[in-house]
Amino acid sequence: MVKELGIPWPFTDFETSGFWGRGGKLITEAPVFSKLPRLPAILGQFVHTAPLFSETLPLQDRATIIPWLYTAIDLESTPDSYERYDSMSALDMFRQFGITKSAYENFLKPTLLVGLFATPEELSAAVVIETLYFYALAHQADFDVCWARGSVSELIFEPLIEHIKRQGGKVQGGRLVSGLETDGLGNIAALTVRDTATGLEERMEADAVVFAISIAGMQRLVQATPALAERQEFRDIMNLRSIDCVATRLWFDRRIPTRFPANVLAGFEPDCGATYFNLTDLQDEYKNEPGTVIAADFYGSSRLLPLSDEDIIRKVQANIAECEPAFREAKVVDAAVLRFPRLHHLSTCHAPIPLADPQETSFGNLWLAGDWERAWVTGLQAANLVCERLGQGRPADILPVEPDEPHIAAAKELNRGIKGFLYGMGLRSPFL
Repeated sequence: MVKELGIPWPFTDFETSGFWGRGGKLITEAPVFSKLPRLPAILGQFVHTAPLFSETLPLQDRATIIPWLYTAIDLESTPDSYERYDSMSALDMFRQFGITKSAYENFLKPTLLVGLFATPEELSAAVVIETLYFYALAHQADFDVCWARGSVSELIFEPLIEHIKRQGGKVQGGRLVSGLETDGLGNIAALTVRDTATGLEERMEADAVVFAISIAGMQRLVQATPALAERQEFRDIMNLRSIDCVATRLWFDRRIPTRFPANVLAGFEPDCGATYFNLTDLQDEYKNEPGTVIAADFYGSSRLLPLSDEDIIRKVQANIAECEPAFREAKVVDAAVLRFPRLHHLSTCHAPIPLADPQETSFGNLWLAGDWERAWVTGLQAANLVCERLGQGRPADILPVEPDEPHIAAAKELNRGIKGFLYGMGLRSPFL
């Protein structure tokens, strides 16, 4: 997208991240894998990170994670294997594979708290396998991360909006859908939208509609819209869960170097993921500041929402100071605290699947932007469905995911063959 917009490159280089435990103990760091010799998937991640782990997570504990890696091979090996993984929690799965408490508490649990924003006992085992495989295990460099060099709104979204306008599109912010009209053919004929500033409503005829809103927003829309509420697929959306997030930004009175620009905190808040970023290092606008600017976020942060801004700011400073002691004496000269109730989709085990397809609906011209997160690519897919339905427009080019490496593909095929043979004889896995 950035290249298509023709805008200056808005991202940093790939950066190393720190992974901290309580008491300011560095558990490990995530290197920039693309700068290291490429080895076969999973082996490369293990070899290149082995010397980076501290005594907090010794080799004997990390080794207990290895048998669990089989699940990435097994997830879709039979017609019902995904459903069987999806029916259990990630915590139950880790227990079945004998992962130690240290590996769980100091690595897997905090990784999921910042990756999927929830505790392993809440998360679907299938979703956890998919996520960790896609983001970290499928290829050595998959976990390499870069960050925006400034405000994402200014660097990316504003140029995108200008591009849409140049193509003849209109972006009308501050309007909420308050009603739908259908025709006799099972299509959406028009929307009623309400201006949040004036309260005035407007009817807008529609050839096609794509919903790209949060779980909480979708649930409110279903409750307020009889045309949606009368359909089971949309009523099932009311069963989906979402989680709370808190975002903060602190300005300190002095320049304090941090060991890593991006950091994950493990176990600092009960059942709550936490990260902090040194924006003085990452973002251009702060590089010449005399002080230090830190962004710190909490995921699954329901317990923090009732706290005052001052309490949250003190908590952030105390957490960072455990890792970087120089922050203990620094003064916060300015701060911002933002609360986002029910912001993020929670992928629970036994979660209802409202729609057989994540983007198609029973309305002939209504689609969803797909997965509730990662919505850029799934939004393009929804737009392509609109082009296909209307017979006009230029479909977006969507890059395919890099295929499995040969040894992974071979292992999946071998496992699929063995499972198929055993299942044909009426035998089932002792683990699932």
